[in-house]
Amino acid sequence: VRPQTVLLVFLSIVPQQCFGQIIGGREVKPHSRPYMAYLEIKNGSKPSYCGGFLIRPDAVLSAAHCVDKKGVTVTLGAHNVNSRERSQQKIRAGKWVIHPQYFLKGFKNDIVLLKVWPNTSFLPEGSPPAQEGDLCTVSGWGWTSVTGNKTNMMREVKLKVQEEKICQQLFRNYQRQSMICVGDKYSKKATYKGDSGGPLVCNKKAHGIVSHAREHNLFPEAFTRISHFEPWIRKQLKRFSLQDIPGYPSSD
Repeated sequence: VRPQTVLLVFLSIVPQQCFGQIIGGREVKPHSRPYMAYLEIKNGSKPSYCGGFLIRPDAVLSAAHCVDKKGVTVTLGAHNVNSRERSQQKIRAGKWVIHPQYFLKGFKNDIVLLKVWPNTSFLPEGSPPAQEGDLCTVSGWGWTSVTGNKTNMMREVKLKVQEEKICQQLFRNYQRQSMICVGDKYSKKATYKGDSGGPLVCNKKAHGIVSHAREHNLFPEAFTRISHFEPWIRKQLKRFSLQDIPGYPSSD
Protein backbone atom coordinates (compact mmCIF):
# COMPACT_ATOMS: atom_id res chain seq x y z
CA VAL A 1 0.00 0.00 0.00
CA ARG A 2 -1.08 2.28 -0.62
CA PRO A 3 4.54 20.21 10.23
CA GLN A 4 8.88 29.64 13.27
CA THR A 5 8.16 30.44 16.51
CA VAL A 6 5.05 29.36 18.34
CA LEU A 7 3.24 30.52 21.46
CA LEU A 8 3.21 28.11 24.34
CA VAL A 9 -0.58 27.98 24.53
CA PHE A 10 -2.42 24.75 25.24
CA LEU A 11 -5.76 24.82 23.47
CA SER A 12 -8.43 22.15 23.71
CA ILE A 13 -7.58 19.02 21.78
CA VAL A 14 -10.00 17.34 19.44
CA PRO A 15 -9.74 13.85 17.93
CA GLN A 16 -10.01 13.78 14.16
CA GLN A 17 -12.88 11.36 14.51
CA CYS A 18 -16.65 11.70 14.45
CA PHE A 19 -16.27 15.11 12.82
CA GLY A 20 -14.05 12.80 9.05
CA GLN A 21 -12.76 14.62 5.95
CA ILE A 22 -9.79 16.02 4.25
CA ILE A 23 -9.31 19.80 4.16
CA GLY A 24 -7.48 21.24 1.16
CA GLY A 25 -7.23 17.92 -0.65
CA ARG A 26 -8.76 16.39 -3.76
CA GLU A 27 -10.88 13.44 -4.68
CA VAL A 28 -8.81 10.37 -5.47
CA LYS A 29 -9.23 8.16 -8.51
CA PRO A 30 -11.96 5.66 -7.57
CA HIS A 31 -10.61 2.49 -5.97
CA SER A 32 -6.97 3.56 -6.31
CA ARG A 33 -6.41 3.14 -2.54
CA PRO A 34 -7.49 -0.50 -1.98
CA TYR A 35 -5.94 -0.58 1.47
CA MET A 36 -8.39 2.02 2.86
CA ALA A 37 -11.11 0.96 5.29
CA TYR A 38 -14.22 2.85 6.41
CA LEU A 39 -15.26 2.21 10.02
CA GLU A 40 -18.81 2.62 11.32
CA ILE A 41 -18.85 2.60 15.12
CA LYS A 42 -22.08 1.87 16.97
CA ASN A 43 -22.66 4.39 19.75
CA GLY A 44 -26.27 4.24 20.82
CA SER A 45 -28.72 5.41 18.16
CA LYS A 46 -26.19 7.62 16.36
CA PRO A 47 -23.11 5.96 14.81
CA SER A 48 -19.77 7.68 14.33
CA TYR A 49 -17.24 7.12 11.57
CA CYS A 50 -13.48 6.77 11.19
CA GLY A 51 -10.88 5.60 8.74
CA GLY A 52 -8.50 2.68 8.90
CA PHE A 53 -6.28 0.63 6.63
CA LEU A 54 -5.42 -2.96 5.88
CA ILE A 55 -1.96 -4.13 6.89
CA ARG A 56 -2.80 -7.75 6.14
CA PRO A 57 -5.88 -9.36 4.54
CA ASP A 58 -7.30 -10.13 7.99
CA ALA A 59 -6.17 -7.05 9.94
CA VAL A 60 -7.06 -3.33 9.95
CA LEU A 61 -5.08 -0.67 11.83
CA SER A 62 -6.87 2.42 13.16
CA ALA A 63 -6.96 4.89 16.09
CA ALA A 64 -7.93 3.59 19.52
CA HIS A 65 -10.11 6.60 20.31
CA CYS A 66 -12.38 5.58 17.45
CA VAL A 67 -13.55 2.23 18.73
CA ASP A 68 -13.16 1.95 22.51
CA LYS A 69 -15.59 -0.84 23.48
CA LYS A 70 -18.21 -0.27 20.80
CA GLY A 71 -19.35 -2.46 17.91
CA VAL A 72 -17.52 -1.82 14.65
CA THR A 73 -18.45 -2.55 11.02
CA VAL A 74 -15.59 -2.31 8.51
CA THR A 75 -16.26 -1.47 4.85
CA LEU A 76 -13.55 -2.37 2.36
CA GLY A 77 -13.42 -1.51 -1.36
CA ALA A 78 -15.32 1.77 -1.01
CA HIS A 79 -14.92 5.04 -2.87
CA ASN A 80 -18.38 6.54 -2.38
CA VAL A 81 -19.42 5.39 1.10
CA ASN A 82 -23.01 6.50 0.47
CA SER A 83 -23.41 4.21 -2.52
CA ARG A 84 -23.78 0.43 -2.80
CA GLU A 85 -20.74 -0.12 -4.98
CA ARG A 86 -20.21 -3.67 -6.16
CA SER A 87 -16.65 -3.53 -4.86
CA GLN A 88 -17.74 -2.86 -1.28
CA GLN A 89 -17.52 -5.54 1.39
CA LYS A 90 -18.99 -4.91 4.83
CA ILE A 91 -17.48 -6.95 7.63
CA ARG A 92 -18.36 -6.99 11.29
CA ALA A 93 -15.08 -6.74 13.20
CA GLY A 94 -14.96 -9.98 15.17
CA LYS A 95 -12.29 -8.75 17.53
CA TRP A 96 -10.09 -5.77 18.20
CA VAL A 97 -7.18 -5.06 20.50
CA ILE A 98 -6.57 -1.58 21.92
CA HIS A 99 -3.01 -0.87 23.02
CA PRO A 100 -2.82 -1.56 26.78
CA GLN A 101 -1.21 1.84 27.48
CA TYR A 102 -3.76 3.86 25.51
CA PHE A 103 -5.01 6.98 27.33
CA LEU A 104 -7.64 9.27 25.85
CA LYS A 105 -6.13 12.20 27.74
CA GLY A 106 -3.28 13.30 25.49
CA PHE A 107 -4.10 10.53 23.00
CA LYS A 108 -1.13 8.46 24.16
CA ASN A 109 -0.63 5.16 22.32
CA ASP A 110 -3.65 5.92 20.12
CA ILE A 111 -3.66 2.67 18.14
CA VAL A 112 -5.99 -0.31 17.70
CA LEU A 113 -5.81 -3.47 15.61
CA LEU A 114 -9.03 -5.02 14.31
CA LYS A 115 -9.46 -8.54 13.00
CA VAL A 116 -11.53 -8.78 9.83
CA TRP A 117 -10.68 -11.83 7.70
CA PRO A 118 -8.20 -14.31 6.22
CA ASN A 119 -0.46 -9.52 0.15
CA THR A 120 1.73 -7.54 0.95
CA SER A 121 2.64 -5.92 4.24
CA PHE A 122 1.89 -2.20 4.45
CA LEU A 123 3.99 -1.67 7.56
CA PRO A 124 7.16 0.45 7.27
CA GLU A 125 9.51 -2.46 8.07
CA GLY A 126 12.91 -2.12 6.46
CA SER A 127 12.21 1.41 5.23
CA PRO A 128 13.66 4.61 6.72
CA PRO A 129 11.40 6.40 9.22
CA ALA A 130 9.33 9.39 8.16
CA GLN A 131 11.54 12.45 8.65
CA GLU A 132 11.13 16.21 8.84
CA GLY A 133 10.43 17.55 5.35
CA ASP A 134 8.96 14.34 3.94
CA LEU A 135 5.85 14.96 1.84
CA CYS A 136 3.26 12.29 2.60
CA THR A 137 -0.40 11.66 1.81
CA VAL A 138 -3.51 10.93 3.89
CA SER A 139 -6.80 9.60 2.51
CA GLY A 140 -10.24 9.63 4.11
CA TRP A 141 -13.92 10.46 4.11
CA GLY A 142 -15.37 13.36 6.14
CA TRP A 143 -15.56 17.12 6.45
CA THR A 144 -13.81 19.18 3.77
CA SER A 145 -13.98 22.40 5.81
CA VAL A 146 -14.39 23.50 9.41
CA THR A 147 -17.93 24.63 8.56
CA GLY A 148 -19.01 21.04 8.07
CA ASN A 149 -18.97 20.54 4.30
CA LYS A 150 -19.00 16.81 3.76
CA THR A 151 -18.54 14.49 0.82
CA ASN A 152 -19.07 10.77 0.48
CA MET A 153 -16.14 10.36 -1.92
CA MET A 154 -12.69 9.39 -0.71
CA ARG A 155 -10.33 12.35 -0.76
CA GLU A 156 -6.58 12.70 -0.29
CA VAL A 157 -4.27 15.47 0.92
CA LYS A 158 -0.51 15.94 0.85
CA LEU A 159 1.00 16.84 4.23
CA LYS A 160 4.59 17.58 5.22
CA VAL A 161 6.30 16.04 8.26
CA GLN A 162 7.40 18.80 10.66
CA GLU A 163 10.20 19.09 13.21
CA GLU A 164 9.26 17.58 16.55
CA LYS A 165 9.80 20.72 18.65
CA ILE A 166 6.85 22.44 16.98
CA CYS A 167 4.39 19.87 18.31
CA GLN A 168 6.20 19.60 21.62
CA GLN A 169 5.46 23.31 22.20
CA LEU A 170 1.84 23.06 21.10
CA PHE A 171 0.69 19.75 22.59
CA ARG A 172 1.07 19.23 26.34
CA ASN A 173 1.23 15.44 26.02
CA TYR A 174 3.20 15.15 22.77
CA GLN A 175 5.58 12.16 22.83
CA ARG A 176 8.41 12.08 20.27
CA GLN A 177 8.86 8.32 20.26
CA SER A 178 5.23 7.44 19.63
CA MET A 179 3.93 10.46 17.67
CA ILE A 180 4.69 12.29 14.40
CA CYS A 181 4.27 16.04 13.89
CA VAL A 182 2.47 16.60 10.58
CA GLY A 183 1.09 19.57 8.63
CA ASP A 184 2.34 23.06 7.70
CA LYS A 185 0.12 25.98 8.80
CA TYR A 186 1.03 27.88 5.63
CA SER A 187 -0.40 25.17 3.36
CA LYS A 188 -3.89 25.26 4.94
CA LYS A 189 -4.25 21.54 4.45
CA ALA A 190 -5.21 19.05 7.14
CA THR A 191 -7.23 16.03 8.14
CA TYR A 192 -10.41 16.74 10.04
CA LYS A 193 -13.41 15.16 11.74
CA GLY A 194 -13.87 11.56 10.61
CA ASP A 195 -10.38 11.03 9.25
CA SER A 196 -9.11 9.43 12.46
CA GLY A 197 -7.45 6.08 11.96
CA GLY A 198 -6.40 6.68 8.37
CA PRO A 199 -2.80 6.14 7.25
CA LEU A 200 -0.03 8.69 6.72
CA VAL A 201 1.62 7.20 3.62
CA CYS A 202 5.24 8.12 2.88
CA ASN A 203 7.20 6.37 0.14
CA LYS A 204 4.39 3.83 -0.34
CA LYS A 205 4.42 2.72 3.30
CA ALA A 206 2.19 3.63 6.23
CA HIS A 207 4.23 5.55 8.82
CA GLY A 208 1.49 7.22 10.86
CA ILE A 209 -2.15 7.05 11.95
CA VAL A 210 -4.41 10.12 12.04
CA SER A 211 -4.90 10.86 15.74
CA HIS A 212 -5.62 14.41 17.01
CA ALA A 213 -5.27 18.16 16.54
CA ARG A 214 -6.13 21.40 18.36
CA GLU A 215 -9.76 22.39 17.92
CA HIS A 216 -9.22 25.99 16.82
CA ASN A 217 -5.89 25.60 15.03
CA LEU A 218 -5.56 22.51 12.85
CA PHE A 219 -1.92 22.96 11.89
CA PRO A 220 0.11 21.00 12.75
CA GLU A 221 -1.44 17.72 13.91
CA ALA A 222 -0.15 14.83 15.99
CA PHE A 223 -0.26 11.39 14.38
CA THR A 224 0.50 8.01 15.95
CA ARG A 225 3.98 6.78 14.91
CA ILE A 226 3.54 3.20 13.64
CA SER A 227 7.18 2.12 13.87
CA HIS A 228 7.10 2.59 17.67
CA PHE A 229 4.31 0.02 17.89
CA GLU A 230 5.61 -2.61 15.47
CA PRO A 231 6.53 -5.17 18.18
CA TRP A 232 3.04 -4.89 19.67
CA ILE A 233 1.39 -5.08 16.23
CA ARG A 234 3.31 -8.20 15.28
CA LYS A 235 2.47 -9.88 18.57
CA GLN A 236 -1.25 -9.23 18.00
CA LEU A 237 -1.07 -10.40 14.36
CA LYS A 238 0.46 -13.66 15.53
CA ARG A 239 -2.38 -14.10 18.01
CA PHE A 240 -4.91 -13.38 15.27
CA SER A 241 -3.40 -16.15 13.13
CA LEU A 242 -3.43 -18.65 15.99
CA GLN A 243 -7.09 -17.91 16.60
CA ASP A 244 -7.86 -19.07 13.05
CA ILE A 245 -6.83 -22.57 14.12
CA PRO A 246 -9.88 -24.66 15.21
CA GLY A 247 -10.01 -25.09 18.95
CA TYR A 248 -7.63 -22.24 19.74
CA PRO A 249 -9.19 -19.99 22.40
CA SER A 250 -9.92 -16.36 21.63
CA SER A 251 -8.98 -13.87 24.32
CA ASP A 252 -8.11 -10.20 24.75
